[in-house]
Amino acid sequence: MKNICIYGLGAVGGLVAARLVGAGIPVSAVARGHTLAATRARGLELRETLDGQPLVTHHAITVAEQPAELGVQDLVIVAVKTTGLGGVARDIAPLLGAHTTVLSAMNGVPWWFFHGLAPALAPLQLSSVDPQGAISQAIAPARVVGCVTHLSATVPAPGVVQHVAGRRLVVGEPTGGADTPRAQHILALLRQAGFEVDAAASIQREIWFKLWGNMTVNPISALTGATGDRIMADGFVRAFMSRCMREAAAIGQRIGLPIDADPEARHAVTRQLGAFRTSMLQDAEAGKPLELDALVAVVLDMAQQLQVPTPNIDTLMGLARLKARVAGLYPDAA
Repeated sequence: MKNICIYGLGAVGGLVAARLVGAGIPVSAVARGHTLAATRARGLELRETLDGQPLVTHHAITVAEQPAELGVQDLVIVAVKTTGLGGVARDIAPLLGAHTTVLSAMNGVPWWFFHGLAPALAPLQLSSVDPQGAISQAIAPARVVGCVTHLSATVPAPGVVQHVAGRRLVVGEPTGGADTPRAQHILALLRQAGFEVDAAASIQREIWFKLWGNMTVNPISALTGATGDRIMADGFVRAFMSRCMREAAAIGQRIGLPIDADPEARHAVTRQLGAFRTSMLQDAEAGKPLELDALVAVVLDMAQQLQVPTPNIDTLMGLARLKARVAGLYPDAA
């Protein structure tokens, strides 16, 4: 994997790119607009705190607006917002050769989620995240290695990434484990770049458990404008979140991904994060499209096909979607 391309220099993609280059691993990137111009002019700036002191570094990265300018890659790390995945699928072909691996590092349930799970789940359709199967046609699930991120970063300005907290990544094959040569190579690259990387026995289980917490606090923050501490402090809201989580756990049981934890235990973990602003709240405040499909609507896709009742998640989706539509951050009904 000598030719590595980061598709999307946002918070996660930019952090991964800067750390790889900082470790002596050259990468290229697909970027757009102000991010493209800033990175070409000054390199990618990484801001972080080391031993209590602020540290700023700059990293030279080859950036291009069109994937065709970069050519076939050995590894493509897709780290865009899920709302931009349709555009990635439309343009990514020039980066993909016969043996190209795609590392999927995005929020929510991905298009390849059921690849490698029980054969009985194969007929389930995730139309919210893969309309008409267009994403799977452009980026075949067999190409994919999954990645779940447990870190926080922001983009305070184009071409600038602020690392806030955490370095943990979990990597695994959709078919289970991480023992393949390509997964082992990715694990080694990310560890060399300074991340704390774990190999997943089941990457889908890791995705589902992270979603179990994020699918409520993210849209509620966008609805209310509240930071995580205020959401957790409201007993009525926390109880509503718990009801949503129990419905999601019932779906998980049906797809072979049971969750043994109690919602209140998960809330306690979230409470420890303090007054954080979720990614969806940041997007709402910045006037960017909200990732409701990959975090909430896709869960309802599963529930409908599995005939699992989800009255609380239905309510969450309806309110969050209406709020987003009024603000112009989610498509109106066709």
